[in-house]
Amino acid sequence: MEPRNHTWVVEFFLLGLSEEPGLQPLIFLLFLSMYLVTVSGNLLIVLAIHTDPHLHVPMYFFLANLSMVDICFTSTTVPKMLVNIQTQSKAISYAGCLTQMFFFLQFGGLDNFLLTMMAYDRFVAICHPLHYTVIMNPQLCMQLVLVCWVISVLAALLNSLLVLRLSFSTHVEIPHFFCELNQVVHRACSDTFLNDLMIYIAAVLLGGGPLAGILYSYSKIASSILAISSAQGKYKAFSTCASHLSVVSLFYGTALGVYLSSAVTQNSRSIATASVMYTVVTPMLNPFIYSLRNNDIQKAVKTHLREIFRWPFLSHSHKSDL
Repeated sequence: MEPRNHTWVVEFFLLGLSEEPGLQPLIFLLFLSMYLVTVSGNLLIVLAIHTDPHLHVPMYFFLANLSMVDICFTSTTVPKMLVNIQTQSKAISYAGCLTQMFFFLQFGGLDNFLLTMMAYDRFVAICHPLHYTVIMNPQLCMQLVLVCWVISVLAALLNSLLVLRLSFSTHVEIPHFFCELNQVVHRACSDTFLNDLMIYIAAVLLGGGPLAGILYSYSKIASSILAISSAQGKYKAFSTCASHLSVVSLFYGTALGVYLSSAVTQNSRSIATASVMYTVVTPMLNPFIYSLRNNDIQKAVKTHLREIFRWPFLSHSHKSDL
């Protein structure tokens, strides 16, 4: 038997969303704007929750973690895309591609799990209100987040390490704006059966599992809300989980739409464009959804903004007095 010839590529080439030179400045400005809004919006949510003692409860603890993960999730893909457009280079090193792939899988998995933890929190709050503070104690919340991190890191590490066993040609073009696992695997020259199997297993366990948990939690929440006699009580109970339900619908709706469409169409460029929805647009909209639908977050954000904009004026007046 002849030994397998493994060729390790020096770099991959990310083709991006479009190869039209005239569209590159528009794409750059659009993605830069969305990235800045995503980072500033989610960072503001984190700072508002951290500085307001009234928001130091499990629901907002999970929200702060989700906002931080959303910043990291978007930061794994968009900055490299912006650099490539600005430098007119499509290249990403082999090590850089694997690193980007690992962090994308890790933070994407964390998004899944944190949304599930938030659904569980709402389930306990509505279905077991008298035992809420006992069940959702700080120790349990920290343990849940830690478990989410461990599972996400292990799953991302396993999928990334399996890519190391693959061989590639010396010139690999990826019709995407980041190193998406499925796209990279399907451009290998060697057998990808084990990689494909692991991708499907991870999709079922790490994607379908959390989604099933969310659906189960909301089925119980819906039953509890319907059992409430007063209309005002029903509205109040539903309003506590409306923001989370909106974020879940947006995240899973766009992600499932992309992967279901990938099974139907072979147009990789269309899939790359559609994936912008859950990789960039959803993390950008999450702070707005929670701010618009949650009075506590609105108050905390407004207070924090007042302090931010007041600080330079206070410093200036201090210097004038001196």
